[in-house]
Amino acid sequence: MNNINKSFNYVEQQQQTVAVAKTFLSGVFMWMFLALGITAATAWLFVTTPSLISMLYNSETGGMSITGWIVMLSPLGLVLLMSARINRMSASTMVLVFIVFSLLMGASLSFVFLAYTGASIAKTFVITSAMFGSMAVLGYTTKTDLSKFGSIMFMGLIGIIIASVVNMFMRSEMMDYIISFIGVLVFTGLTAYDVQKLKRIGSNITAETENARKLTIMGALTLYLDFINLFLFLLRFFGNRR
Repeated sequence: MNNINKSFNYVEQQQQTVAVAKTFLSGVFMWMFLALGITAATAWLFVTTPSLISMLYNSETGGMSITGWIVMLSPLGLVLLMSARINRMSASTMVLVFIVFSLLMGASLSFVFLAYTGASIAKTFVITSAMFGSMAVLGYTTKTDLSKFGSIMFMGLIGIIIASVVNMFMRSEMMDYIISFIGVLVFTGLTAYDVQKLKRIGSNITAETENARKLTIMGALTLYLDFINLFLFLLRFFGNRR
């Protein structure tokens, strides 16, 4: 009888673990989609409101204003802040920072609507969604450990950053296309890797705790960055400039 009870308890614990893991992943995707929605709405608001876009863009010089540079660089600072202070921040504070991050990203991405036609942006968004969704499913369902593959993708990401900085001075159009092509490959691969990593994290969570909620927000941030970067790199191929 004791063995039967132990078996039932084990099965029940396993079922609870699976349920918590699914809740964790669904929370990650919910916050990611919410952040993307906030970003899209903010970008549209800025591009359709001359007084707002004029805060970021200096029409006299044809470049960004000081406020525009602050808005462009602030999201990076918030990502570093969330990563460095995850153990000190409360879950509610992380949610607030994540929402502010989404708003700032929307403001900074408003330049995309100015540079490309709405039809090409919509087309690229659909393509990005299809690629992201396919790789997310692959990352969730595959039995292959993608850890080594993820390491290669991170090396590629570092290479993209270095090449992008160099190309800021070279201004080579060919180099720009090569960087964009590699960027599509890297963030497509990172999507599968990150989803598998988040699935593994979810399987180790046993209850809805403060730490679990913080991990949910960080997971949403990771997938959000994968999606946005994949979208921006694809836009260089499928976007039609105004």
